[in-house]
Parts: sequence; structure tokens; C-alpha cells
Amino acid sequence: MSFPPYQPYPADRYDAPDGEVSATLRRATAEPDLVYPNGVKVDYLATGASTDGDYGLYRWTFGPEETGPGPHFHRAVSESFFVLTGQVRIYNGEEWITAGSGDFVHVPPGGLHGFRNVPDEPASMLLHFTPGAPREGYFEGLLALREPGFEPTEEELAEFYLRHDNYWL
Repeated sequence: MSFPPYQPYPADRYDAPDGEVSATLRRATAEPDLVYPNGVKVDYLATGASTDGDYGLYRWTFGPEETGPGPHFHRAVSESFFVLTGQVRIYNGEEWITAGSGDFVHVPPGGLHGFRNVPDEPASMLLHFTPGAPREGYFEGLLALREPGFEPTEEELAEFYLRHDNYWL
């Protein structure tokens, strides 16, 4: 038996002689950062700002009605899904597949994808974006789109989606 072949690590990003106290904790009991009218709850577990742009991690808890984005892709970020509970339908670029508790799906930049919950079945998942783009602005903008009386023009919608790296099919 021997060690596996060496794969180089990225360059050091911390150069002090000793470690530091810098861990953060978000309790499972914390209130969600966003709640959509359809019951979807979003928890900002780690944002691009809090990870120095490394990644963004969000817990997405579905409400009872079927919801989620249709097929789209991103040019700047990869997106990964880890199903925590229930079942989530994920578009893999060719078809809608069902991912269950413990399943993981990774979509590189340019990869076609979408997701939906199974109606009336509880489900939650982690959404992971790399690098850590400011997806909170996108999630909050989606909430603004649901506000009564807010009717953005087609140009404003196109700019919103472009600014947030969403390219719809």
C-alpha cells in the first residue's frame, strides 16, 4: 500500500503563523431569510460576501405547491443541488429526473438545468453556487416580482436576469 498520487492544492490564502478564531454558526432554528408567498423558504447559509467570493450555499425549503425555475443556464457560476428531504425534480439538460434525499446533482457553467418540487410533498435541498455570486439579490428580486403593482418592462426583466447570470431557454 502507498499514498495516492499527489494532486497539488491551490496557493495558500492564509499566511499568518497560527490559526485564527473565525468560524461562524447559523442555527437550524434561525428564521429564514426569505419566505415567498407560495411558502418557499430560503436560508442564506453562506453568501458570496461571507465566503470572500468562494461559494454561496442556500437551504431551499419548498412549500406545498409545485414551484421552481424552468430550464436555464449560467455562464459565470456552477450550481449544485443536494436533496436533504423529500424528492426534487431536476432538469438535467435532456429530461426531468427525480432526485431524492441524499442525492447530489452538479451543473457546471453552461449546463442546462431547472428544478421543481413534487406538489404536496415536503422537500428541501441545498443550493451551492461556485464562485460565490451574490444570488441573494436574485432571490430577493424574484420576491419583488411577486409584489402587487410591480410590473417591470420586458427590458427591465431582461436586464435583471442578465445581471444575475440567468439565461432562459
